[in-house]
Amino acid sequence: MAESYGRVAVASIILCLVLLALLRFWRYVDARIGERTERLSQSLEERSLQEMRADRIGGFLRLGWRLLGTFCILAVLATFAGYLLEQFPATRPLGVQFFSLLMEPLRSMGRTLVAELPSLLFLAVLFLLVRFSLRGLRLLSDAVAQETVAFTGFEPEWARPTYNLTRLVIVFIALVVAYPYIPGSESDAFRGLSILFGVMLSLGSSSAVSNMVAGYMLLYRRAFKVGDRVKIGSSVGDVMDMDVQITRLKTVKNEEVIIPNSQILNAEVVNYSSLAARDGLILYTTVGIGYEVPWRQVEAMLIEAAKRTEGLLQNPPPFVNQKNLADFAVNYELNVYCVEAKAMIMLYSELHRNIQDVFNEYGVQIMTPSYVADPEMPKIVPRDQWYAPPALAP
Repeated sequence: MAESYGRVAVASIILCLVLLALLRFWRYVDARIGERTERLSQSLEERSLQEMRADRIGGFLRLGWRLLGTFCILAVLATFAGYLLEQFPATRPLGVQFFSLLMEPLRSMGRTLVAELPSLLFLAVLFLLVRFSLRGLRLLSDAVAQETVAFTGFEPEWARPTYNLTRLVIVFIALVVAYPYIPGSESDAFRGLSILFGVMLSLGSSSAVSNMVAGYMLLYRRAFKVGDRVKIGSSVGDVMDMDVQITRLKTVKNEEVIIPNSQILNAEVVNYSSLAARDGLILYTTVGIGYEVPWRQVEAMLIEAAKRTEGLLQNPPPFVNQKNLADFAVNYELNVYCVEAKAMIMLYSELHRNIQDVFNEYGVQIMTPSYVADPEMPKIVPRDQWYAPPALAP
């Protein structure tokens, strides 16, 4: 028994020395691989795809070397464990069969691998085919997005989402084709996991799928694009980002509003920017003026206020509509043109200031207050005042 303990002690010392030597040797080689990779990257004149490939190759080499080192250390430990078990009578049968017990799972996996080799080869070919197909589609998508390649009726902003949708379809078809060739796909456990995954996906992704479908519908309908000033429900702002799930708006108060795409699809969307640059965006405001003020004078004052507002177009010219004859006043609607939808808030504010100034200059009250009884004199405009300044006589 003492002799066995002595052999175990010697073997333990040898094990420690071997492990120490292996660790130092593997660290030395790993460091040399890192230095060579760094030197190769620095030798390139400029950052390019070649440098990325050099870093990737270096990373794979280091990973392979570390895996080989781990395997060698495990082999040394297994040898030591088998030798240790053989030194004592109680554990000697287990020590004799230790390597057989250890290698049996590896032999079983090897036999399975050889039997499944045709299926694995098919899966490898299918993977390469799908990978290169997606890479070609990505290059075409980038070219269309950068307007290097153009197709009639296809907008550049459709390139990226169309690629994502096509990629999803290709990957789904590839999974359907590959399913029968996956090792173990015929087992009941694999089928049970597939059914469980499908049920969980269907229960947990209903809202995500509806948002994704709505996102693609909004994109291909061209309801709005990034940078447009829009009104969605009660939110008004500039479109910051359009995702397949959500749309982000930046309001004039510098707030970020996140709206699910399914909600946008069911809501009223007002796009202020889509026609502004081509046809001009019409801003409009309403004032109520008493019946005693000549309507020609009111319209002329409103046009004058529009002319004083910088940023508004004079061609097409502003115009006035009489919306209705209310109980105590005539409601006039002033319509003006602008080309910058994002400036509409400031233009409205400046226009309202000028309207107040012009009406104050000519002594015309903007709002007619309510009253209990009619005054003694009828609230009419004499004929000689029909063209009161600044209205022009015909």
